[in-house]
Amino acid sequence: MDIQVNAQEKINSFMAGLKRRNPGETEFQQAVQEVVTHIIPFIEDKPLYQEMQILERLCEPDRVVIFRVCWEDDKGRIRTQRGYRVQHNNSIGPYKGGLRFHHSVNQSILKFLAFEQTFKNSLTGLPMGGAKGGSDFNPKDKSDNEVMRFCQSFMTELTRHIGQNKDVPAGDIGVGAREIGYLFGQHKRLSNEFTGILTGKGMEYGGSPIRVEATGYGAVYMMEEMLKLRNQQLEGKTCLISGSGNVAQYATEKCIQLGAKVVTMSDSSGFMHDPDGIDQEKLEYIVDLKTNRRGRISDFAKEYGVEFYPDKRPWGIPCDLAFPCATQNELNAEQATTLVKNGCMGVSEGANMPTDLEGIRIFQQANTLFAPSKAANAGGVAVSGLEMSQNSARITWKEEELQNLLQGIMQDIHESCVEYGRESKDRINYLKGANIAGFTKVANAMLAYGVV
Repeated sequence: MDIQVNAQEKINSFMAGLKRRNPGETEFQQAVQEVVTHIIPFIEDKPLYQEMQILERLCEPDRVVIFRVCWEDDKGRIRTQRGYRVQHNNSIGPYKGGLRFHHSVNQSILKFLAFEQTFKNSLTGLPMGGAKGGSDFNPKDKSDNEVMRFCQSFMTELTRHIGQNKDVPAGDIGVGAREIGYLFGQHKRLSNEFTGILTGKGMEYGGSPIRVEATGYGAVYMMEEMLKLRNQQLEGKTCLISGSGNVAQYATEKCIQLGAKVVTMSDSSGFMHDPDGIDQEKLEYIVDLKTNRRGRISDFAKEYGVEFYPDKRPWGIPCDLAFPCATQNELNAEQATTLVKNGCMGVSEGANMPTDLEGIRIFQQANTLFAPSKAANAGGVAVSGLEMSQNSARITWKEEELQNLLQGIMQDIHESCVEYGRESKDRINYLKGANIAGFTKVANAMLAYGVV
């Protein structure tokens, strides 16, 4: 008990100092709290990590780049946005992490995402450091030409800070195939080089098979592995999925392929509930709706005559499994309690940090299978890492090879979480396991470099 009290005092002291240095950055503070809760007790008997201040150094980004992005809209008006690149840690490889274009983007969100990315990339076993970037630009209501002009202006500044052996960005919310194409084209124009400077590229210019599917597929593969330890399978399970973008679409597809029934999807306007389940035909309608027509999930509800719940999230619907695939902090303590009461046996996070700290605590108290985002949604960056390898070798692997590699990486991540997170025969703390496994590799690399 005294050891536990001492560890908690150290956690509280550490977080107090971090909050003083990062005032108002609530998302970043939450991400760090989620990690240090497990790392501080883990390093209690490892004095070298403490003497070298590895944890303190890991909670400070290597650098945060902030820049102005000016562009011209279709009416000839000059517009000004703010651009960012948070290069968090490159101890195990070049910085790697997505770009997010969304009106909510700020320094706190990008620091939390870059911090998480460092642990996530470590878990994949691939040589990639952690970074994140983006802008408060919202591409949703912009024309293709406006998006192109913004992307070109954004890349004109970003190109100074990235490189195939330095920092390799990818897509994220608001940055899909269209945006990646414009960004890559501008970098090629400025550098006069054709290099693997971005991942998530089109197949015509260096992209990788299954990159768009990888994050959603990976979250389902992670759930599949967790269920196996309880002699369960996905087939026949009723699943709730939030979101309707890339991650949600392919999580739904993989659930369908493995025999599960997905009954919800959502967007910022609300969620729809289809008790009969989303089949491949309905999913194709959603993909076209969200990708090509930029419609709302309420349009699906009207088309198929199912219930739409405006301004609500799907966590009140009874289910076996839940896949939060929309955005951070979309699942709180009250909703977690409802999921547990309704019999939900497992949660796999497709989005980044979608469950708040109290929600996680409720899942763990109920011994609900809980795969944190740094483990569950690592499939996307894993295939990005494989895309980097293909670009370096000037080759493209076949889809079947990549499917096998992705599934193998997710199985390895699951094994690492079990190794460091097993608390008893019947209880595995996957969050603890992911945090310690991700930390150990990065920390040991940092020790090897000395004080840098």
